[in-house]
Amino acid sequence: MSQKKKNKRNIYLVILLILIVGLTVYYTQRGGGDQEIFTESEVMDIPFRKQGELSFISQLGSDTLAMIDIEVADDNQLRARGLMYRRSIPENAGMLFVQGMEEIQSFWMKNTYIPLDILFVNANKEIVTIHANTTPLKEWNYASTKPALYVVEVNAGFSNRHGIGTGDRIEFTISK
Repeated sequence: MSQKKKNKRNIYLVILLILIVGLTVYYTQRGGGDQEIFTESEVMDIPFRKQGELSFISQLGSDTLAMIDIEVADDNQLRARGLMYRRSIPENAGMLFVQGMEEIQSFWMKNTYIPLDILFVNANKEIVTIHANTTPLKEWNYASTKPALYVVEVNAGFSNRHGIGTGDRIEFTISK
């Protein structure tokens, strides 16, 4: 083999070695891809503040399926924060988001440590979309399938446990 070919081969081997070492370091420091690591200090023990009550009403016969205490997110700052960084919320509690206008709404679970059911509700207070058992800490978009003015977040599985589905309605009182 000529000296020129040996030098070229050695250069390729060095580049390949640098690439392998670089990728190894990158993936080692990254923490394995899909896992998100958080410290206890990021999760806050934010107490639930009851600001009203919300009822889920069956579309069949107008029976009350469940009642919850609610916190209200009705400005940009409160809507942006939502239930992020919380350890938990009481079983019969949730957050009511009052949006600025009825349109397709989209939520994500970034920095949200508890799995939730996300219910999208139109201006007539009819549930138009339910995303049940959302995955904590993900940046996936959970969007309404129809325009919504309100969004209700409750503990994961709540909708299923109480037989709440699309077409059912909500009624609420705010007592801030």
